[in-house]
Amino acid sequence: MIKKMIRKVDGVSYARILVKTHQIVFGEDLFPVLKKYAFPKLQPGDWVAVSEKVVSVCQNNVRHLSTVRANWLAKLIVKGVKKYPNDIGFSRPEKMQVAVERAGYPRIILAMILGSIGKLFGLRGIFWIVAGHRISEIDGFNPAAMYPYPEYVMLPPEEPNKVVQELEEKLGYPVAMVDGTNVNVEVIAQSSGIKLDRKTVQRILLDNPQGQGPELTPFIIVREV
Repeated sequence: MIKKMIRKVDGVSYARILVKTHQIVFGEDLFPVLKKYAFPKLQPGDWVAVSEKVVSVCQNNVRHLSTVRANWLAKLIVKGVKKYPNDIGFSRPEKMQVAVERAGYPRIILAMILGSIGKLFGLRGIFWIVAGHRISEIDGFNPAAMYPYPEYVMLPPEEPNKVVQELEEKLGYPVAMVDGTNVNVEVIAQSSGIKLDRKTVQRILLDNPQGQGPELTPFIIVREV
């Protein structure tokens, strides 16, 4: 799918400039990578969107597939999760197992029950709200990603608000952290220098220009044009 790199939101056009990097490895320091690849392209008024996944990779906040064994509950929940043809989502039991362990069995079971009731009334998303613990941000086990990432699940980054604020202070440009899939994009955190509200930031990036495969584009420069 070819995505337009100019997107208009509320009558304002924004260029989304992809920043390609080397393959970032687990535990790598994020700021030097951001400075090396993004800083030379930045202009006054720009801000940078950073993939949540790459923050988790740099924090080494990941789990290998070999450490996850999906049990009956994870397999049961997966049967009721909405499936998308172009996004793995939580269709893999091992990924749901990580969510179960993060939220705890009692809370996940409650979320499953209330989520099922909500669906009867046309209400979706209750499962994720009740489960909490940021489990909707869990990512990974994506077969389309570049090796070795398909073998890893990325847990939600630690202290996302602190991360983006520190990156802004070091880089000199505002930074947002986004969780993008082929289905939706969520703004996890944004530094104080971004004067747009989160909903507007989300709409600017809603088509997930960073992609879900081996693009090696964890950063996007956003520029009003």
